[in-house]
Amino acid sequence: MNTVHAPVDPVVLARAVSKVKRHVLPLFVVMFIVNYIDRVNIGFVRSHLETDLGIGAAAYGLGAGLFFIGYALFEVPSNILLQRFGAKVWLTRIMFTWGVVATAMAFVPNETWFYILRFLLGVAEAGFFPGVVYYFTKWLPAGERGKAMAIFLSGSAIASILSGPLSGALLSIEGLGMRGWQWMFFIEGMFSVVLCGFVWFWLDSLPKDAKWLSQAESQALTDCIDEEQRQRELAAGETGKVKHSAFRLLRDPQIMLFCFLYFSISLTIYGCTFWLPSIIRSMGGLGDFQIGLYNSIPWIISVVAMYLFAALAARYKWQQAWASSAFIIAAIGLFASTTGGPVFAFIAICFAAIGFKAASSLFWPIPQAYLDARISAAVIALINSVGSLGGFVAPATFGILEERTGSIEGGLIGLASVSLIAGILVFMTKTRKGSGNGTGISTRAAASPA
Repeated sequence: MNTVHAPVDPVVLARAVSKVKRHVLPLFVVMFIVNYIDRVNIGFVRSHLETDLGIGAAAYGLGAGLFFIGYALFEVPSNILLQRFGAKVWLTRIMFTWGVVATAMAFVPNETWFYILRFLLGVAEAGFFPGVVYYFTKWLPAGERGKAMAIFLSGSAIASILSGPLSGALLSIEGLGMRGWQWMFFIEGMFSVVLCGFVWFWLDSLPKDAKWLSQAESQALTDCIDEEQRQRELAAGETGKVKHSAFRLLRDPQIMLFCFLYFSISLTIYGCTFWLPSIIRSMGGLGDFQIGLYNSIPWIISVVAMYLFAALAARYKWQQAWASSAFIIAAIGLFASTTGGPVFAFIAICFAAIGFKAASSLFWPIPQAYLDARISAAVIALINSVGSLGGFVAPATFGILEERTGSIEGGLIGLASVSLIAGILVFMTKTRKGSGNGTGISTRAAASPA
């Protein structure tokens, strides 16, 4: 028998949504900043690892990419466990374990342990991003999730801005028998360990657990989100429990397309992230801190672009067109970076960053509108894990190319080609009226039994 709730008071709901945003969004942004720095900070110590440990370009690229293998393998199991144990417990656990492994990077003795710890860091971080996305589905109405995602995703761009100057400054620390790169890993990793204590006391798993919400506000959120799910079920014509094995989900062409689109985004972002400090270093005459400052410039530009694209997409509701535009901007910038010297390459990547960072925030509302909430956690994790393999392919390929040819131009052309293809294929996402967020993708295929 279905429970019938009274109509949700829009004033109470708006007040509850505002409280949720103020309470959890700043923390999630900080968590994402710390998460992203611990993931990509090896880009600033590549030359130090080569000098002190003998880790060359190919080994560096492989180690940078191995993170994403561990991440992909454990992403779906981690998000399923999040549903079992609750967001508070599981997100705190994720942050603690990634902080411990990130700290251990300070004591890596050789190439083998470099590979092992990068893989383990991916295992530790698995589930964080889709866990936050799933958290939003339990706390915010559909119309608010896109804006929340744009704010949350800005954490990666902010982290990219901060990571350069921060890591460059930490690299100057020497003492207690540790080199600058060791202090960088140790301090940045331990910050995550300390922060997870605050996360434990601040987060709640569900609106009903939040003492900072009134009973009316908590009920309004719960009723609104439950009603949205009932409407999706009616539109999809599905009842009962939905099974969601990874193989069954991958039989849905739309989910496969989402995986490819996110793979394209990850391929581009991490290809540039892990090699941008080296491109800047090739400009000549720059120290670690100066390289860090230059590294911040593309990401400062991209933060502005992300908010501008999000505002335009909210006003002129055709999400696929905006995402396509972002992919094409990325493709043009990446191709242009191969046509000049190091300074021109840096300027071109600044332009490309407008596209690939905007694409990352414009992408997620599309699959969110497609998915039935009963399978959203598993599918979001699947898209993120398969798509994130781009983070393995790009640095590993760039490392091999540089070691064999002395150049990464072929890799940049490859990234441009993939971005262009993604800009075309994004229009193949199916839409229907009435989804509530401007994308309107059908839930039927994702929820259908095999």
